[in-house]
This record gives sequence, C-alpha cells and structure tokens, in this order.
Amino acid sequence: MRVSESAYHDHRSGKSYVVSAERAVLGERVEADFHHHRRRYGTRRIAAELTAEGVSAGRCGVRSQMQRLGFRAIQPKRFVLHTTDSRHGVESSPNLLLDGQNAPQQPREVLVGDITYLPLPSGKWGYLASWQDKFTKRIVGGAVESRMTDELVIKAFKRAVGAGGVKAATIVHTDRGSQYVSNNFRALLADYECRQSMSRRANCWDNAQAESFFSRYKAELLEGGVFEDVIQARSETFSYIEGYYNRVRRHSTLGYRTLDEFERQWKIKTKGESSERVVSRKT
Repeated sequence: MRVSESAYHDHRSGKSYVVSAERAVLGERVEADFHHHRRRYGTRRIAAELTAEGVSAGRCGVRSQMQRLGFRAIQPKRFVLHTTDSRHGVESSPNLLLDGQNAPQQPREVLVGDITYLPLPSGKWGYLASWQDKFTKRIVGGAVESRMTDELVIKAFKRAVGAGGVKAATIVHTDRGSQYVSNNFRALLADYECRQSMSRRANCWDNAQAESFFSRYKAELLEGGVFEDVIQARSETFSYIEGYYNRVRRHSTLGYRTLDEFERQWKIKTKGESSERVVSRKT
C-alpha cells in the first residue's frame, strides 16, 4: 500500500486525524497571509508573520503548505549594479562610508539616495528618487517626476527633511550623478549642515543598499509591467512605500521585523541602556 510504518502506527493510534487537521489549519493561515501580502512573501516571511500572530509554524511546515497549494512568491530579478556616467567635470565628494567608516548606530546618521527609471507604455520614462535611512531601512523621502534633474532629488530630500529624517551632520550618500553635484543640491545640504558622501568612481557596490530597494520595489509593484503614466507611477509608488514597505513589510536584514517593530524595540533597548548607565554612575 506504500504506507510508511510510522504512518501506519499513527493511524492505529488515532494521530493521523489530529495531524491532518493541524495541517489544514496551517494551510488556511498560510493561504491568508500569502494573499494578504499579494504574493510578496516567501517561506521565511510567512513563517515570521505566523509567529507574530501566535501561530507555531516553522519554515519547513510553511514550505510544504505552499508547495501543496501551488504558491510561488514573487522573486525579484538579481539586480544588476551599474555605475553612473559622471562626466560632468565637477569634483565629487569623498566616500565617507568606505571600509565601514561612519557605520550608523541610530536613525538619521546616514541617508542613501539614488534614482531609478520607471517604464511607461509610450516608451518614455518616469523617474523615482528616494532617500533611505541606512540604519532603519525606512524610506524617508521620495519623488516621482518626468525629468531626471536636480529638482527631482531636491524635492525628495525636502520630503525627507519634512518627515524628520534629517539632522545636522547627517551623512548623505549617493553615486556621482550630476544631480547630486549641482550647486542647488549642495547648497541645500549646506543649509541643513549635512555631510555629502559619494561612491568611488566605477564602484557600483558602494551604493548597493539603494539599488537593492529599487530591485525589490520594481518586482513587488510592477512585476515586469509598466505604469500608465507618471501620475499613476507617483500614486502607486506612494501607496507602496508608505502603505506597505515602511509599515507592513518584514525585512530580512532586520530579523524579519517590520520597520515599526525594529524602531520600537531599538528605542526600548536604547532607553534601557541609558537607564543602566545612569544607575552605574550613581553607584
């Protein structure tokens, strides 16, 4: 009958019904989370989501249910890092993050920024400029426009300022693109007493975090498609970043926590460490 010895004994002892019922419930929870996150979650994130919901489920159990249900998460293409052709003749700023220098220990210490192309059915492009907090991974500012000028990155940066994502001495790291060496943008950084940092020439890995975000954003939002126009691109991008990426999505680099969970736990930990230092001084 091709039944294993353990399965036979489980059936004799009445365990088979309990196991199948548990699997059925787990399958329902996996299915609900998979569709809730619009096929963006694989086994690791769904397992983390279930754990947060109080459901005991390991990654192997989740994988077996996804295979049974025929679920396959959206997979971003391996992002191809590229270098910006910075033949503008303007002197670039030094890389302040080289070899682990100035690695952020708290929010607002380092922002990373970049620009990506957004496909339109007309064959033309829209452009997204973003600013991401390197420590928390939160996108603190962004802008979508039809032209890739310094006004694009300035608008995004001002939104980062308005969101409280910038302070005096914040390191602002980008590639060597002409938008970032413009007089207007550098004057803006000076106004807010920020320090400018730029990737080394022809070294695409220096700004890999920003590239990684764009890869995930395009896979999870566009899935190889296009935006109808810049207006739709702006609306859909805002909804994805503010409604999902910054609030709901679990991030592998943060131990599969949401950004809100990570920041809340970091604040509690920091407050506790500060209290310990105060006590130790008194004693």
